[in-house]
Amino acid sequence: MSRNCAIVLAAGKGKRMGESINKQYLHIKGYPVLYYTLKAFTQSDCIDDIILVVADGEDDYCREEIVKKYNFLKVKNVVIGGKERQHSVLNGLRAVTNCDIVLIHDGARPFINESIIQNAVRYANLYGATACGVMPKDTIKMKDASGFSMKSPNREMFFCVQTPQAFRYELILDCHNRINNEDIMVTDDTMVVERYGNKVYLYEGSYNNIKVTTPEDLEIGKQILEKVT
Repeated sequence: MSRNCAIVLAAGKGKRMGESINKQYLHIKGYPVLYYTLKAFTQSDCIDDIILVVADGEDDYCREEIVKKYNFLKVKNVVIGGKERQHSVLNGLRAVTNCDIVLIHDGARPFINESIIQNAVRYANLYGATACGVMPKDTIKMKDASGFSMKSPNREMFFCVQTPQAFRYELILDCHNRINNEDIMVTDDTMVVERYGNKVYLYEGSYNNIKVTTPEDLEIGKQILEKVT
């Protein structure tokens, strides 16, 4: 069996939330957003270790008020994030030890479920790289520079990518080191491996697996919790 690690990214400030504190520490039904994320990975039999990546200056707070307070024993290391998301991922990857499959997940996606985690490990073992997501519900339009509709592509061909994104550890570490050395900017980890000719298998996530980004998402989060608990 593979040994699996989760890197949870909690270094983003979340400016769209309009709060003075990191959005991962805002509460939904009495607990921080990050609590729900770490709880899901801690309770999963698929995950052996968790590396938590936090913003500079928030590491002590996170250790005391999240990891120790809620007894998240699988969190083996709390590391400082970098300037951009990809730098935070690389810092997390370099802190990993003894890992075959690594799952990279946004700390602000607190409604990850066990099925998604299991499938991430399964498909990463099979294909080397995988990501969950959902089909778009709305009609997709392409528009020109003037704002006019150009055409309506078939939405069956499109996929809204979420996290976790999972990889064979040596593959994603090598690819992240390469883009870092080449100073290339990316917005997610599937782009990192795709740049070097690797295919990414896409599997079904959940419409509940939202990223908490705006104040409205906190209210949606309450509704999701009431539905799934």
